Amino acid sequence: MAFSIRLSEEERNLASSYAKMHSMSVGEAFKRALFEKIEDEYDIAVAEEAYREYLADQETYSHEEAGELLGL
Repeated sequence: MAFSIRLSEEERNLASSYAKMHSMSVGEAFKRALFEKIEDEYDIAVAEEAYREYLADQETYSHEEAGELLGL
């Protein structure tokens, strides 16, 4: 699938410089940036869910205790 985006001259120069500095095409730079952003947002959502679960039940265990509970 191909995409076309409109960039100002300044944005195009910045994107080209960044891609050249990292030895990749501008398309690859945008692709990596997109998927890194998706991954970051996913990580944040998982962390927020874990924090909500922690707030609901703040009982915690040490590594040793957790291992014992799991029979390890």
